[in-house]
Amino acid sequence: MLPTVSAVLELPVLRAAAPRVLGGLGGLEAPVRWVHVSEILDVGGLLSGGELVLTTGLELEKTPEESASFIRSLEAAGAAGLIVELIGQRPRSWKALEKAARSASMPVIVVEQRVRFVQVTEIVHRMIVAEQLERVERARDVHEAFTVLSLESADTQRVVEQAATMIGASVVLEDLSHLVLAYAGQRVSTTELLDDWERRSRTTPFPAHTARSGPEQWLQAAVGVRQQLWGRLVVPMPPAAFDADEDMAVMVLERAAQTLAINRLADRDQRELSHHAQAGLLNALRQPRGLSEAEALARAGSLGLKRSSYYVPIVFRTALQAWGSPILPGDPFAGQQDERELLEKLAKGLKSSAGTALAASIQSGSVGMILALPARQQEEPTLQILAEAAAGPGIEANLAAPPAWIIGVGRMKATLLEAAAGIDEAAHVAESAATLRDTGKPYFRATDVRLRGLLALLRKDPRVQQFVESELSAVLQAEAEGKGEYLELLGLYLGSGGNKAAMARSGYLSRPTLYVRLAKLEELLGVDLEDAESRTSLHVALLAHLIRGQ
Repeated sequence: MLPTVSAVLELPVLRAAAPRVLGGLGGLEAPVRWVHVSEILDVGGLLSGGELVLTTGLELEKTPEESASFIRSLEAAGAAGLIVELIGQRPRSWKALEKAARSASMPVIVVEQRVRFVQVTEIVHRMIVAEQLERVERARDVHEAFTVLSLESADTQRVVEQAATMIGASVVLEDLSHLVLAYAGQRVSTTELLDDWERRSRTTPFPAHTARSGPEQWLQAAVGVRQQLWGRLVVPMPPAAFDADEDMAVMVLERAAQTLAINRLADRDQRELSHHAQAGLLNALRQPRGLSEAEALARAGSLGLKRSSYYVPIVFRTALQAWGSPILPGDPFAGQQDERELLEKLAKGLKSSAGTALAASIQSGSVGMILALPARQQEEPTLQILAEAAAGPGIEANLAAPPAWIIGVGRMKATLLEAAAGIDEAAHVAESAATLRDTGKPYFRATDVRLRGLLALLRKDPRVQQFVESELSAVLQAEAEGKGEYLELLGLYLGSGGNKAAMARSGYLSRPTLYVRLAKLEELLGVDLEDAESRTSLHVALLAHLIRGQ
Protein backbone atom coordinates (compact mmCIF):
# COMPACT_ATOMS: atom_id res chain seq x y z
CA MET A 1 0.00 0.00 0.00
CA LEU A 2 1.08 3.60 -0.52
CA PRO A 3 2.68 5.31 2.50
CA THR A 4 0.33 7.48 4.54
CA VAL A 5 0.97 10.97 5.89
CA SER A 6 1.45 9.54 9.39
CA ALA A 7 3.94 7.00 8.04
CA VAL A 8 5.95 9.78 6.40
CA LEU A 9 6.01 11.71 9.70
CA GLU A 10 7.55 8.66 11.34
CA LEU A 11 10.57 8.79 9.03
CA PRO A 12 13.74 9.53 11.06
CA VAL A 13 14.51 12.60 8.96
CA LEU A 14 11.16 14.16 9.94
CA ARG A 15 10.82 12.71 13.43
CA ALA A 16 14.12 14.36 14.36
CA ALA A 17 12.55 17.71 13.46
CA ALA A 18 9.70 17.22 16.02
CA PRO A 19 6.75 17.75 13.66
CA ARG A 20 3.58 19.29 15.14
CA VAL A 21 0.16 18.71 13.59
CA LEU A 22 -1.79 21.94 13.70
CA GLY A 23 -5.00 20.59 12.14
CA GLY A 24 -6.56 17.99 9.89
CA LEU A 25 -5.88 15.05 12.20
CA GLY A 26 -8.54 13.00 10.40
CA GLY A 27 -6.44 13.00 7.23
CA LEU A 28 -3.28 11.51 8.68
CA GLU A 29 -4.06 8.11 7.15
CA ALA A 30 -4.46 9.54 3.65
CA PRO A 31 -2.13 7.83 1.14
CA VAL A 32 0.76 9.83 -0.28
CA ARG A 33 1.05 9.37 -4.02
CA TRP A 34 3.97 11.81 -4.46
CA VAL A 35 6.02 14.47 -2.66
CA HIS A 36 6.07 17.98 -4.12
CA VAL A 37 8.39 20.77 -2.96
CA SER A 38 7.19 24.28 -3.73
CA GLU A 39 7.83 27.83 -2.59
CA ILE A 40 5.02 29.47 -4.51
CA LEU A 41 1.52 29.92 -3.16
CA ASP A 42 -0.30 29.33 -6.42
CA VAL A 43 0.67 25.66 -6.60
CA GLY A 44 -2.83 24.09 -6.74
CA GLY A 45 -2.87 24.03 -10.54
CA LEU A 46 0.31 21.92 -10.58
CA LEU A 47 -1.13 19.12 -8.44
CA SER A 48 -3.19 16.10 -9.53
CA GLY A 49 -4.13 14.73 -6.12
CA GLY A 50 -2.45 12.71 -3.37
CA GLU A 51 0.69 14.87 -3.11
CA LEU A 52 2.38 15.78 0.17
CA VAL A 53 3.50 19.40 -0.25
CA LEU A 54 6.74 20.58 1.44
CA THR A 55 7.53 24.29 1.77
CA THR A 56 9.74 26.61 3.82
CA GLY A 57 6.83 29.05 4.08
CA LEU A 58 8.93 32.08 3.12
CA GLU A 59 6.18 33.35 0.85
CA LEU A 60 3.65 32.97 3.66
CA GLU A 61 5.94 35.06 5.86
CA LYS A 62 5.47 37.94 3.42
CA THR A 63 1.67 37.64 3.37
CA PRO A 64 0.50 35.51 6.35
CA GLU A 65 -3.14 36.42 5.69
CA GLU A 66 -3.02 34.22 2.58
CA SER A 67 -2.40 31.07 4.67
CA ALA A 68 -6.09 30.12 4.70
CA SER A 69 -6.52 30.56 0.92
CA PHE A 70 -3.27 28.64 0.33
CA ILE A 71 -4.51 25.68 2.39
CA ARG A 72 -7.94 25.77 0.71
CA SER A 73 -6.29 25.68 -2.73
CA LEU A 74 -4.29 22.60 -1.74
CA GLU A 75 -7.43 20.88 -0.43
CA ALA A 76 -9.26 21.69 -3.65
CA ALA A 77 -6.42 20.09 -5.62
CA GLY A 78 -6.66 16.91 -3.49
CA ALA A 79 -3.32 17.26 -1.74
CA ALA A 80 -2.62 14.65 0.95
CA GLY A 81 -1.06 17.15 3.39
CA LEU A 82 1.15 20.17 3.94
CA ILE A 83 4.46 20.37 5.84
CA VAL A 84 5.77 23.85 6.55
CA GLU A 85 9.31 24.50 7.81
CA LEU A 86 9.20 27.44 10.25
CA ILE A 87 12.68 28.22 11.59
CA GLY A 88 13.45 31.09 13.90
CA GLN A 89 11.13 33.80 15.18
CA ARG A 90 8.18 33.81 12.79
CA PRO A 91 5.19 34.53 15.02
CA ARG A 92 3.00 35.98 12.25
CA SER A 93 3.30 32.79 10.17
CA TRP A 94 2.67 30.61 13.23
CA LYS A 95 -0.45 32.49 14.19
CA ALA A 96 -1.85 32.52 10.62
CA LEU A 97 -1.17 28.82 10.08
CA GLU A 98 -2.68 27.81 13.42
CA LYS A 99 -5.85 29.74 12.66
CA ALA A 100 -6.17 28.36 9.09
CA ALA A 101 -5.39 24.79 10.17
CA ARG A 102 -8.31 24.62 12.61
CA SER A 103 -10.81 24.21 9.78
CA ALA A 104 -8.54 22.21 7.47
CA SER A 105 -9.53 18.71 6.37
CA MET A 106 -6.01 17.72 5.32
CA PRO A 107 -3.13 17.54 7.81
CA VAL A 108 -1.18 20.77 8.28
CA ILE A 109 2.19 20.07 9.91
CA VAL A 110 4.90 22.43 11.13
CA VAL A 111 8.56 21.60 11.82
CA GLU A 112 10.82 24.09 13.62
CA GLN A 113 14.13 22.55 12.65
CA ARG A 114 15.92 22.34 9.36
CA VAL A 115 14.77 19.40 7.24
CA ARG A 116 16.47 18.18 4.10
CA PHE A 117 13.52 18.14 1.77
CA VAL A 118 15.50 16.30 -0.87
CA GLN A 119 16.10 13.45 1.59
CA VAL A 120 12.37 13.28 2.43
CA THR A 121 11.53 13.28 -1.27
CA GLU A 122 14.06 10.55 -2.03
CA ILE A 123 12.89 8.26 0.79
CA VAL A 124 9.18 8.67 0.15
CA HIS A 125 9.54 8.29 -3.60
CA ARG A 126 11.58 5.14 -3.03
CA MET A 127 8.75 3.84 -0.85
CA ILE A 128 6.19 4.70 -3.52
CA VAL A 129 8.20 3.09 -6.29
CA ALA A 130 8.74 0.02 -4.13
CA GLU A 131 4.99 -0.18 -3.53
CA GLN A 132 4.32 0.15 -7.26
CA LEU A 133 6.90 -2.52 -8.01
CA GLU A 134 5.36 -4.77 -5.36
CA ARG A 135 1.94 -4.16 -6.89
CA VAL A 136 3.27 -5.08 -10.33
CA GLU A 137 4.82 -8.24 -8.92
CA ARG A 138 1.57 -9.16 -7.16
CA ALA A 139 -0.35 -8.51 -10.38
CA ARG A 140 2.07 -10.79 -12.19
CA ASP A 141 1.64 -13.50 -9.56
CA VAL A 142 -2.13 -13.22 -9.82
CA HIS A 143 -1.98 -13.33 -13.60
CA GLU A 144 0.30 -16.37 -13.62
CA ALA A 145 -1.76 -18.25 -11.04
CA PHE A 146 -5.06 -17.81 -12.87
CA THR A 147 -3.46 -18.37 -16.28
CA VAL A 148 -2.33 -21.79 -15.05
CA LEU A 149 -5.85 -22.50 -13.79
CA SER A 150 -7.22 -21.53 -17.20
CA LEU A 151 -4.74 -23.72 -19.08
CA GLU A 152 -5.51 -26.64 -16.77
CA SER A 153 -9.28 -26.04 -17.11
CA ALA A 154 -9.42 -26.13 -13.32
CA ASP A 155 -12.79 -26.84 -11.76
CA THR A 156 -14.89 -24.08 -10.25
CA GLN A 157 -14.08 -24.93 -6.63
CA ARG A 158 -10.34 -24.73 -7.22
CA VAL A 159 -10.62 -21.28 -8.83
CA VAL A 160 -12.74 -19.97 -5.95
CA GLU A 161 -10.30 -21.38 -3.38
CA GLN A 162 -7.37 -19.71 -5.17
CA ALA A 163 -9.16 -16.36 -5.09
CA ALA A 164 -9.96 -16.70 -1.39
CA THR A 165 -6.33 -17.58 -0.58
CA MET A 166 -4.94 -14.61 -2.51
CA ILE A 167 -7.42 -12.13 -1.05
CA GLY A 168 -7.27 -13.58 2.44
CA ALA A 169 -11.05 -13.49 2.78
CA SER A 170 -14.05 -15.72 2.08
CA VAL A 171 -15.23 -15.88 -1.54
CA VAL A 172 -18.57 -17.17 -2.80
CA LEU A 173 -19.67 -17.95 -6.36
CA GLU A 174 -23.41 -17.79 -6.98
CA ASP A 175 -25.62 -18.08 -10.07
CA LEU A 176 -28.24 -15.62 -11.27
CA SER A 177 -30.83 -17.32 -9.07
CA HIS A 178 -28.71 -16.50 -6.01
CA LEU A 179 -27.84 -20.17 -5.45
CA VAL A 180 -24.32 -20.89 -4.22
CA LEU A 181 -22.25 -22.84 -6.77
CA ALA A 182 -18.96 -22.86 -4.85
CA TYR A 183 -17.38 -21.17 -1.85
CA ALA A 184 -14.17 -20.99 0.13
CA GLY A 185 -14.30 -19.79 3.72
CA GLN A 186 -11.49 -17.87 5.38
CA ARG A 187 -11.52 -17.54 9.17
CA VAL A 188 -15.28 -18.11 9.25
CA SER A 189 -17.47 -21.20 9.51
CA THR A 190 -19.63 -22.39 6.63
CA THR A 191 -22.74 -21.86 8.74
CA GLU A 192 -21.88 -18.24 9.38
CA LEU A 193 -20.76 -17.60 5.81
CA LEU A 194 -23.85 -19.01 4.07
CA ASP A 195 -26.50 -18.27 6.71
CA ASP A 196 -29.70 -16.94 5.05
CA TRP A 197 -27.69 -16.52 1.87
CA GLU A 198 -30.47 -16.11 -0.71
CA ARG A 199 -32.20 -13.30 1.19
CA ARG A 200 -28.94 -11.48 1.86
CA SER A 201 -27.88 -11.87 -1.76
CA ARG A 202 -31.17 -10.62 -3.16
CA THR A 203 -30.84 -7.44 -1.12
CA THR A 204 -27.40 -6.82 -2.61
CA PRO A 205 -27.69 -5.05 -5.99
CA PHE A 206 -25.63 -6.28 -8.91
CA PRO A 207 -23.25 -3.41 -9.85
CA ALA A 208 -22.28 -2.73 -13.45
CA HIS A 209 -18.60 -3.14 -12.53
CA THR A 210 -16.56 -4.60 -9.70
CA ALA A 211 -17.56 -2.67 -6.60
CA ARG A 212 -19.15 -2.84 -3.17
CA SER A 213 -22.92 -2.64 -2.78
CA GLY A 214 -25.82 -3.66 -0.59
CA PRO A 215 -26.48 -3.29 3.13
CA GLU A 216 -23.47 -5.46 3.99
CA GLN A 217 -21.20 -3.73 1.45
CA TRP A 218 -20.22 -6.90 -0.40
CA LEU A 219 -17.36 -6.69 -2.86
CA GLN A 220 -18.48 -8.43 -6.05
CA ALA A 221 -17.54 -9.07 -9.67
CA ALA A 222 -19.71 -10.31 -12.54
CA VAL A 223 -18.93 -13.71 -14.07
CA GLY A 224 -19.63 -14.29 -17.74
CA VAL A 225 -19.03 -12.74 -21.14
CA ARG A 226 -20.62 -9.41 -22.06
CA GLN A 227 -24.39 -9.89 -22.16
CA GLN A 228 -24.15 -13.58 -21.21
CA LEU A 229 -23.51 -13.23 -17.50
CA TRP A 230 -24.26 -16.36 -15.49
CA GLY A 231 -23.13 -15.53 -11.97
CA ARG A 232 -21.08 -13.33 -9.67
CA LEU A 233 -18.13 -13.70 -7.32
CA VAL A 234 -18.68 -12.18 -3.91
CA VAL A 235 -16.48 -11.29 -0.96
CA PRO A 236 -19.25 -11.08 1.68
CA MET A 237 -17.35 -8.86 4.09
CA PRO A 238 -17.78 -5.13 4.79
CA PRO A 239 -14.74 -2.84 4.49
CA ALA A 240 -14.41 -2.60 8.28
CA ALA A 241 -13.80 -6.35 8.55
CA PHE A 242 -11.56 -6.40 5.51
CA ASP A 243 -7.85 -6.17 6.32
CA ALA A 244 -6.61 -6.92 2.79
CA ASP A 245 -5.64 -4.42 0.11
CA GLU A 246 -8.92 -3.41 -1.57
CA ASP A 247 -7.31 -2.81 -4.97
CA MET A 248 -5.58 -6.17 -4.76
CA ALA A 249 -8.87 -7.86 -3.86
CA VAL A 250 -10.60 -6.23 -6.84
CA MET A 251 -7.83 -7.41 -9.18
CA VAL A 252 -7.95 -11.00 -7.85
CA LEU A 253 -11.74 -11.12 -7.97
CA GLU A 254 -11.86 -9.87 -11.58
CA ARG A 255 -9.11 -12.27 -12.68
CA ALA A 256 -10.91 -15.19 -10.99
CA ALA A 257 -14.16 -14.19 -12.71
CA GLN A 258 -12.39 -14.15 -16.08
CA THR A 259 -10.91 -17.60 -15.40
CA LEU A 260 -14.30 -19.03 -14.49
CA ALA A 261 -15.84 -17.59 -17.67
CA ILE A 262 -13.00 -18.85 -19.87
CA ASN A 263 -13.05 -22.34 -18.34
CA ARG A 264 -16.80 -22.57 -18.78
CA LEU A 265 -16.56 -21.54 -22.43
CA ALA A 266 -13.69 -23.96 -23.03
CA ASP A 267 -15.57 -26.78 -21.34
CA ARG A 268 -18.67 -26.01 -23.40
CA ASP A 269 -16.62 -25.87 -26.62
CA GLN A 270 -15.01 -29.19 -25.77
CA ARG A 271 -18.40 -30.77 -25.15
CA GLU A 272 -19.77 -29.23 -28.34
CA LEU A 273 -16.89 -30.68 -30.37
CA SER A 274 -17.46 -34.09 -28.81
CA HIS A 275 -21.21 -33.88 -29.51
CA HIS A 276 -20.60 -32.92 -33.15
CA ALA A 277 -18.11 -35.75 -33.60
CA GLN A 278 -20.50 -38.30 -32.10
CA ALA A 279 -23.40 -36.98 -34.21
CA GLY A 280 -21.32 -37.37 -37.38
CA LEU A 281 -20.31 -40.91 -36.49
CA LEU A 282 -23.83 -41.92 -35.45
CA ASN A 283 -25.22 -40.78 -38.79
CA ALA A 284 -22.42 -42.60 -40.60
CA LEU A 285 -23.17 -45.81 -38.69
CA ARG A 286 -26.87 -45.62 -39.55
CA GLN A 287 -25.98 -45.31 -43.24
CA PRO A 288 -22.68 -47.22 -43.39
CA ARG A 289 -22.11 -47.18 -47.20
CA GLY A 290 -19.34 -49.76 -47.15
CA LEU A 291 -18.21 -49.05 -43.59
CA SER A 292 -16.93 -52.29 -42.08
CA GLU A 293 -17.56 -53.42 -38.51
CA ALA A 294 -13.84 -53.16 -37.72
CA GLU A 295 -13.66 -49.59 -39.01
CA ALA A 296 -16.87 -48.69 -37.18
CA LEU A 297 -15.47 -50.05 -33.93
CA ALA A 298 -12.19 -48.20 -34.42
CA ARG A 299 -13.93 -44.87 -35.05
CA ALA A 300 -16.34 -45.40 -32.17
CA GLY A 301 -13.48 -46.38 -29.88
CA SER A 302 -11.74 -43.08 -30.61
CA LEU A 303 -14.84 -41.35 -29.23
CA GLY A 304 -14.96 -43.40 -26.05
CA LEU A 305 -17.21 -46.35 -27.01
CA LYS A 306 -15.52 -49.50 -25.70
CA ARG A 307 -15.64 -52.74 -27.64
CA SER A 308 -18.29 -54.85 -25.98
CA SER A 309 -20.26 -58.03 -26.41
CA TYR A 310 -23.63 -56.30 -26.75
CA TYR A 311 -24.97 -53.06 -28.20
CA VAL A 312 -28.40 -51.54 -27.54
CA PRO A 313 -30.01 -48.82 -29.71
CA ILE A 314 -31.95 -46.20 -27.72
CA VAL A 315 -33.86 -43.04 -28.64
CA PHE A 316 -34.87 -40.28 -26.23
CA ARG A 317 -37.85 -38.31 -27.52
CA THR A 318 -38.81 -35.02 -25.90
CA ALA A 319 -42.18 -34.95 -24.19
CA LEU A 320 -42.86 -31.67 -26.02
CA GLN A 321 -43.73 -33.83 -29.01
CA ALA A 322 -46.07 -36.04 -27.02
CA TRP A 323 -49.75 -35.94 -26.19
CA GLY A 324 -50.76 -33.30 -28.66
CA SER A 325 -48.04 -30.76 -27.76
CA PRO A 326 -46.32 -28.90 -30.59
CA ILE A 327 -43.32 -30.61 -32.11
CA LEU A 328 -41.09 -27.59 -31.65
CA PRO A 329 -41.00 -25.22 -28.69
CA GLY A 330 -41.63 -21.55 -29.25
CA ASP A 331 -37.91 -20.80 -28.98
CA PRO A 332 -36.00 -22.88 -31.57
CA PHE A 333 -32.86 -22.65 -29.47
CA ALA A 334 -34.61 -23.96 -26.35
CA GLY A 335 -34.94 -27.42 -27.90
CA GLN A 336 -31.23 -27.50 -28.71
CA GLN A 337 -30.40 -26.46 -25.17
CA ASP A 338 -32.63 -29.23 -23.81
CA GLU A 339 -30.84 -31.77 -25.98
CA ARG A 340 -27.42 -30.57 -24.83
CA GLU A 341 -28.50 -30.77 -21.21
CA LEU A 342 -29.83 -34.29 -21.78
CA LEU A 343 -26.54 -35.39 -23.36
CA GLU A 344 -24.64 -34.04 -20.35
CA LYS A 345 -26.97 -35.78 -17.91
CA LEU A 346 -26.62 -39.08 -19.77
CA ALA A 347 -22.83 -38.77 -19.82
CA LYS A 348 -22.79 -38.23 -16.05
CA GLY A 349 -25.19 -41.12 -15.51
CA LEU A 350 -23.05 -43.52 -17.54
CA LYS A 351 -20.07 -42.85 -15.27
CA SER A 352 -21.81 -44.87 -12.57
CA SER A 353 -22.51 -47.80 -14.88
CA ALA A 354 -20.48 -50.44 -16.67
CA GLY A 355 -21.57 -49.18 -20.08
CA THR A 356 -20.23 -46.67 -22.57
CA ALA A 357 -22.18 -44.97 -25.31
CA LEU A 358 -22.32 -42.86 -28.42
CA ALA A 359 -25.07 -40.26 -28.15
CA ALA A 360 -26.13 -37.34 -30.34
CA SER A 361 -29.16 -35.50 -31.63
CA ILE A 362 -30.64 -37.35 -34.60
CA GLN A 363 -33.41 -34.85 -35.32
CA SER A 364 -35.12 -31.98 -33.57
CA GLY A 365 -36.46 -33.26 -30.28
CA SER A 366 -34.83 -36.69 -30.50
CA VAL A 367 -31.49 -37.95 -29.20
CA GLY A 368 -30.12 -41.28 -30.38
CA MET A 369 -27.75 -43.53 -28.47
CA ILE A 370 -25.85 -46.76 -28.97
CA LEU A 371 -25.18 -48.30 -25.58
CA ALA A 372 -22.28 -50.74 -25.31
CA LEU A 373 -22.51 -53.37 -22.54
CA PRO A 374 -20.04 -56.08 -21.55
CA ALA A 375 -22.80 -58.44 -20.32
CA ARG A 376 -26.47 -59.03 -21.14
CA GLN A 377 -27.56 -58.89 -17.49
CA GLN A 378 -26.33 -55.29 -17.25
CA GLU A 379 -28.93 -54.02 -19.72
CA GLU A 380 -31.80 -53.41 -17.30
CA PRO A 381 -29.73 -51.71 -14.54
CA THR A 382 -28.04 -49.45 -17.09
CA LEU A 383 -31.34 -48.52 -18.74
CA GLN A 384 -32.70 -47.63 -15.31
CA ILE A 385 -29.70 -45.37 -14.67
CA LEU A 386 -30.23 -43.61 -18.00
CA ALA A 387 -33.94 -43.17 -17.31
CA GLU A 388 -33.20 -41.58 -13.94
CA ALA A 389 -30.55 -39.33 -15.50
CA ALA A 390 -32.98 -38.18 -18.19
CA ALA A 391 -35.67 -37.52 -15.61
CA GLY A 392 -33.33 -35.31 -13.60
CA PRO A 393 -33.32 -34.69 -9.84
CA GLY A 394 -36.48 -35.28 -7.85
CA ILE A 395 -37.84 -38.17 -9.91
CA GLU A 396 -38.65 -40.25 -6.83
CA ALA A 397 -40.49 -37.36 -5.21
CA ASN A 398 -42.53 -36.59 -8.29
CA LEU A 399 -43.43 -39.88 -9.90
CA ALA A 400 -46.85 -38.59 -10.94
CA ALA A 401 -45.36 -35.92 -13.19
CA PRO A 402 -45.01 -36.76 -16.91
CA PRO A 403 -41.46 -37.59 -18.00
CA ALA A 404 -39.38 -34.95 -19.73
CA TRP A 405 -38.12 -37.55 -22.20
CA ILE A 406 -39.79 -40.68 -23.55
CA ILE A 407 -37.30 -43.51 -24.03
CA GLY A 408 -37.59 -46.10 -26.78
CA VAL A 409 -35.31 -49.15 -26.60
CA GLY A 410 -34.47 -51.30 -29.59
CA ARG A 411 -33.39 -54.92 -29.58
CA MET A 412 -29.94 -55.84 -28.26
CA LYS A 413 -27.44 -56.67 -31.02
CA ALA A 414 -24.08 -58.35 -31.14
CA THR A 415 -22.48 -55.85 -33.55
CA LEU A 416 -22.21 -52.10 -33.60
CA LEU A 417 -23.58 -51.70 -37.13
CA GLU A 418 -26.64 -53.84 -36.37
CA ALA A 419 -27.34 -51.73 -33.32
CA ALA A 420 -27.00 -48.55 -35.37
CA ALA A 421 -29.55 -49.91 -37.83
CA GLY A 422 -31.88 -50.46 -34.86
CA ILE A 423 -32.02 -46.73 -34.08
CA ASP A 424 -35.06 -46.43 -36.38
CA GLU A 425 -36.86 -49.17 -34.46
CA ALA A 426 -36.10 -47.42 -31.15
CA ALA A 427 -37.35 -44.12 -32.61
CA HIS A 428 -40.60 -45.85 -33.67
CA VAL A 429 -41.04 -47.24 -30.16
CA ALA A 430 -40.43 -43.83 -28.57
CA GLU A 431 -42.86 -42.12 -30.92
CA SER A 432 -45.49 -44.80 -30.34
CA ALA A 433 -45.00 -44.71 -26.57
CA ALA A 434 -45.72 -40.99 -26.65
CA THR A 435 -49.41 -41.84 -27.22
CA LEU A 436 -49.59 -44.03 -24.11
CA ARG A 437 -50.59 -42.48 -20.81
CA ASP A 438 -50.02 -43.39 -17.17
CA THR A 439 -48.00 -46.53 -17.91
CA GLY A 440 -45.48 -45.91 -15.12
CA LYS A 441 -42.71 -47.36 -17.31
CA PRO A 442 -39.34 -45.60 -17.31
CA TYR A 443 -38.66 -46.82 -20.87
CA PHE A 444 -40.44 -48.76 -23.61
CA ARG A 445 -39.71 -51.67 -25.92
CA ALA A 446 -41.50 -52.82 -29.05
CA THR A 447 -43.51 -55.31 -26.97
CA ASP A 448 -44.96 -52.39 -25.00
CA VAL A 449 -46.53 -50.60 -27.98
CA ARG A 450 -47.48 -53.33 -30.50
CA LEU A 451 -50.74 -52.60 -32.42
CA ARG A 452 -51.48 -49.47 -30.44
CA GLY A 453 -48.09 -48.11 -31.42
CA LEU A 454 -48.72 -48.77 -35.11
CA LEU A 455 -52.10 -47.09 -34.95
CA ALA A 456 -50.60 -44.14 -33.10
CA LEU A 457 -48.15 -43.61 -35.96
CA LEU A 458 -50.96 -43.82 -38.53
CA ARG A 459 -53.58 -41.88 -36.62
CA LYS A 460 -53.35 -38.83 -38.89
CA ASP A 461 -53.45 -40.84 -42.11
CA PRO A 462 -56.71 -39.97 -43.96
CA ARG A 463 -57.13 -43.62 -44.96
CA VAL A 464 -57.08 -44.70 -41.32
CA GLN A 465 -59.53 -41.96 -40.42
CA GLN A 466 -61.81 -43.05 -43.24
CA PHE A 467 -61.61 -46.67 -42.05
CA VAL A 468 -62.60 -45.60 -38.50
CA GLU A 469 -65.57 -43.63 -39.79
CA SER A 470 -66.81 -46.44 -42.00
CA GLU A 471 -66.55 -49.04 -39.22
CA LEU A 472 -67.96 -46.96 -36.36
CA SER A 473 -70.16 -44.38 -38.07
CA ALA A 474 -73.38 -45.74 -36.55
CA VAL A 475 -72.22 -45.77 -32.92
CA LEU A 476 -70.40 -42.44 -33.36
CA GLN A 477 -73.63 -40.94 -34.64
CA ALA A 478 -75.50 -42.41 -31.68
CA GLU A 479 -72.90 -40.92 -29.35
CA ALA A 480 -73.38 -37.52 -30.97
CA GLU A 481 -77.08 -37.86 -30.25
CA GLY A 482 -76.41 -38.54 -26.58
CA LYS A 483 -76.45 -42.34 -26.76
CA GLY A 484 -72.85 -42.91 -25.77
CA GLU A 485 -73.64 -46.19 -24.02
CA TYR A 486 -73.30 -48.07 -27.30
CA LEU A 487 -69.68 -46.98 -27.81
CA GLU A 488 -68.91 -48.00 -24.23
CA LEU A 489 -70.73 -51.30 -24.71
CA LEU A 490 -68.74 -52.03 -27.85
CA GLY A 491 -65.48 -51.41 -26.01
CA LEU A 492 -66.44 -53.74 -23.17
CA TYR A 493 -67.61 -56.43 -25.53
CA LEU A 494 -64.45 -56.34 -27.63
CA GLY A 495 -62.26 -56.10 -24.51
CA SER A 496 -63.84 -59.32 -23.18
CA GLY A 497 -63.10 -61.14 -26.43
CA GLY A 498 -66.81 -61.36 -27.32
CA ASN A 499 -67.63 -63.43 -24.22
CA LYS A 500 -71.17 -62.42 -23.27
CA ALA A 501 -71.28 -64.67 -20.22
CA ALA A 502 -68.15 -63.03 -18.82
CA MET A 503 -69.67 -59.59 -19.36
CA ALA A 504 -72.85 -60.62 -17.53
CA ARG A 505 -70.90 -62.13 -14.63
CA SER A 506 -68.94 -58.90 -14.25
CA GLY A 507 -72.18 -57.24 -13.12
CA TYR A 508 -72.19 -54.70 -15.94
CA LEU A 509 -75.78 -55.58 -16.94
CA SER A 510 -78.18 -58.39 -16.27
CA ARG A 511 -77.99 -61.15 -18.84
CA PRO A 512 -81.39 -60.38 -20.53
CA THR A 513 -80.64 -56.64 -20.69
CA LEU A 514 -77.17 -57.30 -22.02
CA TYR A 515 -78.46 -59.51 -24.83
CA VAL A 516 -81.03 -56.90 -25.83
CA ARG A 517 -78.37 -54.16 -25.90
CA LEU A 518 -75.96 -56.31 -27.94
CA ALA A 519 -78.70 -57.07 -30.44
CA LYS A 520 -79.34 -53.34 -30.82
CA LEU A 521 -75.60 -52.76 -31.22
CA GLU A 522 -75.44 -55.35 -34.00
CA GLU A 523 -78.36 -53.64 -35.69
CA LEU A 524 -76.63 -50.26 -35.50
CA LEU A 525 -73.36 -51.58 -36.87
CA GLY A 526 -74.93 -53.86 -39.44
CA VAL A 527 -72.46 -56.67 -38.69
CA ASP A 528 -72.44 -60.02 -36.96
CA LEU A 529 -70.61 -59.60 -33.66
CA GLU A 530 -70.07 -63.37 -33.49
CA ASP A 531 -67.83 -63.15 -36.55
CA ALA A 532 -64.15 -63.08 -35.52
CA GLU A 533 -63.05 -60.95 -38.46
CA SER A 534 -65.78 -58.39 -37.72
CA ARG A 535 -64.69 -58.17 -34.10
CA THR A 536 -61.05 -57.71 -35.16
CA SER A 537 -61.95 -54.97 -37.64
CA LEU A 538 -64.11 -53.20 -35.07
CA HIS A 539 -61.41 -53.51 -32.40
CA VAL A 540 -58.77 -51.92 -34.64
CA ALA A 541 -61.16 -49.11 -35.57
CA LEU A 542 -62.07 -48.51 -31.92
CA LEU A 543 -58.41 -48.38 -30.84
CA ALA A 544 -57.63 -45.93 -33.65
CA HIS A 545 -60.60 -43.78 -32.62
CA LEU A 546 -59.54 -43.71 -28.96
CA ILE A 547 -55.91 -42.89 -29.84
CA ARG A 548 -57.04 -40.12 -32.19
CA GLY A 549 -58.99 -38.54 -29.36
CA GLN A 550 -56.01 -38.47 -27.00
